[in-house]
Amino acid sequence: MVLRRAGTAAAAAAVVTIGFAGLVTMGTLAASGTTPAAGNNLALSSGTVPAAYQPLIQKWGTLCPEISPPMLAAQLYQESGFDPGARSPAKAYGMAQFLEATWATYGVDANNDGRRDIWDPADAIASAASYDCALAKDVSTVPGDRQANMLAAYNAGPYAVIKAGGVPAYRETQGYVRNIQALSRSFTAPAANTAIAASQQAAGAIYFAQTKIGIPYEWGGEGLPSQAGRFDCSGLTQAAFKSVGITLPRVANDQWYAGEHPSRDQLRPGDLVFFATDLGDPRSIHHVGIYVGGGYMIDAPHTGAVIRYDTINQKDYIGATRVTSDGAGALPVRNGDGTITGSRAPAAG
Repeated sequence: MVLRRAGTAAAAAAVVTIGFAGLVTMGTLAASGTTPAAGNNLALSSGTVPAAYQPLIQKWGTLCPEISPPMLAAQLYQESGFDPGARSPAKAYGMAQFLEATWATYGVDANNDGRRDIWDPADAIASAASYDCALAKDVSTVPGDRQANMLAAYNAGPYAVIKAGGVPAYRETQGYVRNIQALSRSFTAPAANTAIAASQQAAGAIYFAQTKIGIPYEWGGEGLPSQAGRFDCSGLTQAAFKSVGITLPRVANDQWYAGEHPSRDQLRPGDLVFFATDLGDPRSIHHVGIYVGGGYMIDAPHTGAVIRYDTINQKDYIGATRVTSDGAGALPVRNGDGTITGSRAPAAG
């Protein structure tokens, strides 16, 4: 991050028929996405940050008014996927991806162990927030959205923001600001008694998945002709949303961040539902399905099975995501070696 630039199947089917019919009417009622509440004392949405790092991000995300815990989490996720051992080809290191020269100036000994350790999550998280706030101070006299100006300074440098009088007209910088602010919504806990907008594309995604019922599972399957049209779990969900114009990442634990996270009682057909080996760590997500109503999902479960209706009432259920175009577009691209670079959406021009 820091300075990268410089029951039974029959019963299930009956439930699904009712849920899908209701979805067709309701799934087009509202535009996707919502805007986080003003202020920086926003809570992190459950399950979006590894439990070991949540208190640190919640604490340091309120260091100055221009940042928030969800925004800080979005930066850390985009940079490293919360991997404290991350290394980039540009020689940026740790969870916050500091260059050594930048770390020498802005690194913080947050845990008071006598060392400013670029690999220590406690130090890296605090340093990321400190660096953000230093940039916010540098551009504090620039008019406009103070958080957007800070993010622009992070990407393009404070001088570029000061010279432009706001977010400069660089495609990369405008894309970075837009993507971090959009991604931060995935990390923001919904306000009490506030509904998350329905997905406009949900009905189409479910329809696609329904047409694949009975097709055998294949590990790594993306529905290609060479795979006889077979899918694995995240290949199915990726293809279902691609059919309605939304590009999701390939793996389930990245798809988790493609929108806001409704609670169990707020589930609607079309939400993605996720399962993890460690409910305190979203990096352990291992399975995903498409919720269809009545406590059931369509999923590609495992080798030897077929795409089918399954209950979501399983002990490894971690939560759900209501996919949005903005949320999916803000997600970073994961390389073959697991490193994260760039974003999925083209920068505005």
